[in-house]
Amino acid sequence: MTSLMLPDEDRTLSPHTGFTREHWAAVADHLLLSLRPYFSPGRARVLPPGRTSAYGVDSDGLEGFARSFLLFGFRLKGEDGRDPHGFLDWYRQGLITGTDPRSPEAWPRPDQLGQAKVEAASIALILQLTRPWLWQTLDEEQQRNVIAWLGTVVGEQYPPNNWAWFRILVETFLASVGGPYSSDDICADLALHESFAREHGWYSDGAERSYDYYSGWALHFYPLVWAGEPDWSETVSRHGADRLAPLWRERLADYLDDYVHLIGGDGMPVLEGRSLIYRFAAAAPLWVGAATGASRISPGLLRRSASGILRAFVSRGVPDERGLLTLGITREWPNMAQSYSGSGSPYWAAKGMYGLALPASHPVWSAVEEPLPVERGDTRRLIVAPGWLVSGTRDDGIVRVINHGTDHASAGDAVSDSPLYARLGYSSATIPPLTGETIESPVDSTVGVLDSAGRVSSRTGFVRLDAGADDVSAFAVSAVAPHWVDVADDAGPDHGSGRRGRASWGPALTVGSVVRGAWEVRVARVDRGEGTVPLRVSGWPLDAAQASQARVETSAGAAAVSVGPLHSQVRLLGGRTSATDVTTAVTALENVSPLADHTFVPTLTVRQLEPGVPLAVAVQLGAGAAAAPTARWEHGDDGLDALVVSWADGAESHLALPALAR
Repeated sequence: MTSLMLPDEDRTLSPHTGFTREHWAAVADHLLLSLRPYFSPGRARVLPPGRTSAYGVDSDGLEGFARSFLLFGFRLKGEDGRDPHGFLDWYRQGLITGTDPRSPEAWPRPDQLGQAKVEAASIALILQLTRPWLWQTLDEEQQRNVIAWLGTVVGEQYPPNNWAWFRILVETFLASVGGPYSSDDICADLALHESFAREHGWYSDGAERSYDYYSGWALHFYPLVWAGEPDWSETVSRHGADRLAPLWRERLADYLDDYVHLIGGDGMPVLEGRSLIYRFAAAAPLWVGAATGASRISPGLLRRSASGILRAFVSRGVPDERGLLTLGITREWPNMAQSYSGSGSPYWAAKGMYGLALPASHPVWSAVEEPLPVERGDTRRLIVAPGWLVSGTRDDGIVRVINHGTDHASAGDAVSDSPLYARLGYSSATIPPLTGETIESPVDSTVGVLDSAGRVSSRTGFVRLDAGADDVSAFAVSAVAPHWVDVADDAGPDHGSGRRGRASWGPALTVGSVVRGAWEVRVARVDRGEGTVPLRVSGWPLDAAQASQARVETSAGAAAVSVGPLHSQVRLLGGRTSATDVTTAVTALENVSPLADHTFVPTLTVRQLEPGVPLAVAVQLGAGAAAAPTARWEHGDDGLDALVVSWADGAESHLALPALAR
């Protein structure tokens, strides 16, 4: 396969990215053409090179077909059936072969294999979107085979998360073609979806505090696509869409108001949550907002946001030199895989190309790009549902999330921290270490007690206490029951959660954050316990291709590392702690990150922190070192400690810690 060839950039229509619809189409066609060598003879299975999932090659071949089928379908729909590369013939033949029970390439059925329930939804959705050119060209026997294969979802059990929409899509398509379906299934799944709704348009992917990109590329994507299909209108109306669709539209509009603040100036979205191997699928809710008008954001900003995400990955070598999407983020890194991930799994990235289903005449394609929030100026935002303080800085384009509400668990749970959910910090420029010691002992972006073996405690199961924002800064506070988990018998994490095992407990902590620009002032207080305890505060991780690229500095009260223009540091601000009680270091790790081979994290350890004594540490992530804030403690008449932070520009912030945690 030849390398990706893109049209010339158009800096008049797209002054920020240069990307137009022609660039999106070129990437899509390149991805589809690059998969052709990996089709099976009957074209029912697509198996690019890579790992085999726990479900085996039959499942993986279906996955590769169904997920690239999404991309094919969006492309065909947006071109009104025009198909210069002949993709339609390939996918029609694969559909016929895969649903023929007599074929040696017959797909495993949804009632036989859980993963087939996922892939069936993509097949049903594209059969609907391409109905005139694909479904209506099948003969009666071929249609019966498709209906019989899809029909095995009826009455099946599905996990109580975003999977609810997989059954809704399949059964709605079946109803539209005279196949079997269950109104009870659809009603139950819609009710489950509604149970996931949280404040200000956000969804949690299940009952836990699971906030990630599934909120956008699944739980916002499917409802309005489902409600908007004319051929499905009878079933959709019968199940309450007239009542629900306006609510879904309002939620998506609220969500997108937050969402555009989570995209860095270079287009990279904040790297948080599982399934980041889907990469530019993160653009999916932006396109739904454009397609349905369920957005208060202009078409120019919607496209700039989506094109920025695509360009961020293309500029980092995605797809690879073979034209393939691999297990990884910016490079192939199989440790990103979950047990169900096969070599075709990353092609769910196709969700982010839903914009290609919109014709070239759509306003989202013809509007002039407008700048992202972080390109217009420094941003600061409290996102209530996930408990995130968002801080973006225009000078370096970095967006940071300080996390006091998300852990892929529930309050009081005692599991180890999931690196992609439970850290205090996530950003558009960094990602936590994902393997090695971090599974039992968090390395980056945390506050934790050290046990006798030197392991850092986990914070999962914390309790959210308070959060707010004003013209100067944003703040949040949480109460943590530090614990260590023996994870030896747990093979996870697999679906995003931390690992389970025998837990032991440390003294309670109160942890607070005050955020402004590139800085977070992180506050910690040991609330209960006998005697002093060792406490570690760790900063942002920086990755480097070569260890020699990292510049490390440590002193009595600070530790810092720089890689290229990026700078990460932790600095002691105050507390009744002397410098002799503090040690600083930069931890160096290898092969723990999907971004590069070497990872560096600055840390500050207080060897003996007394219960009730608050500690303040400044934590920075930015382009180059910057003047650190200063802080002082005030002891109020109510007996509570209040932190006063003085920022480099002279502004001040106040954080009053709550009473000691019980």
